[in-house]
Amino acid sequence: MSYVNYITETFKKLTSIDGPSGFTANSADFCINEFKALGYDAKKTVKGGVIVSLGGKDKENGLLLSAHLDTLGGMVKSIKSNGRLRISAVGGFTANNVEAENCKVYTRDGKVFTGCFQLDNASTHVNKDYNTTARTFDTLEVVLDTLSTSKEETIKDGISVGDFVCVDPKTVITETGFVKSRFIDDKMSVAVILGIAKYLKDENITPNRAIYAHITVYEEVGHGACGTMPEGVTEMLAIDMGCVGDGLTCTEREVSICAKDSRGPYNYEMTSRLIELAKKHELRYAVDIYPMYGSDCDAALGAGYDIRHALIGTGVYASHGYERTHIDGIDATFELTKAFILE
Repeated sequence: MSYVNYITETFKKLTSIDGPSGFTANSADFCINEFKALGYDAKKTVKGGVIVSLGGKDKENGLLLSAHLDTLGGMVKSIKSNGRLRISAVGGFTANNVEAENCKVYTRDGKVFTGCFQLDNASTHVNKDYNTTARTFDTLEVVLDTLSTSKEETIKDGISVGDFVCVDPKTVITETGFVKSRFIDDKMSVAVILGIAKYLKDENITPNRAIYAHITVYEEVGHGACGTMPEGVTEMLAIDMGCVGDGLTCTEREVSICAKDSRGPYNYEMTSRLIELAKKHELRYAVDIYPMYGSDCDAALGAGYDIRHALIGTGVYASHGYERTHIDGIDATFELTKAFILE
């Protein structure tokens, strides 16, 4: 039975819930409810992530699966004299790929406003410097869909510094199997882990070793997996996005196995086992080095946990922008994760 449909449908539900780092409570609640609907006792960590046991026998040689729920986004940095907003980026959010994108502003008292990212003085018929202006969050503003024309009116509407600004994910699945959306990194991997949880329940499988899942909520700002390591875990498999780009071999139709990222090599033994399993099960896969990348495994090791670590994920093009993957890569990621659990 293929679990790709369940994974992609769950992914669409996840992307409908805005959740940049620091604003993930609703996304975490969705995951807890989904795990509970599958029959698991998922709990929210003090930090706001989700931790759950997926069962298993050997509790002294546990495996932790991790994926992160938090996304890129922004916070209101200041309100301009014309009532529009300047933002401060959350994570690796870049101005170059959000210009002319719709967004929402969430206030602390529960109001939601819509708007759009635009270059200052965005009309090309008026602005002679339109084509040469560098796109930064000092030159882009959020144009609110309100009647405000002043700082005072915007404040009166209820918008304040520190409110979260979330960009429209624009999730699309094509007839050819491509998934296009913001935040495939890493809501797709969260959906993969939920697919694994569903598979284990559907087939009534008890793995030979204890399996846990940790859905983290601060990965994009570097400290997602710095806490909450279940007792007895000896290995951590981060399921995140696989890089697609110049100099790399992975495509969107493959599962990527990361040998090294910007912080150093992944565990040799664990990575080698993943490669052998991909070969054994005849999966579409690639092995790559990610030149500008860090993962929840890096955060966990930095926090001092004594574990082996590895990283896989479906190939994703245009990372941290309007991303694209394919159902073949999603399926290969699911199958490799399943094989690793059951080996």
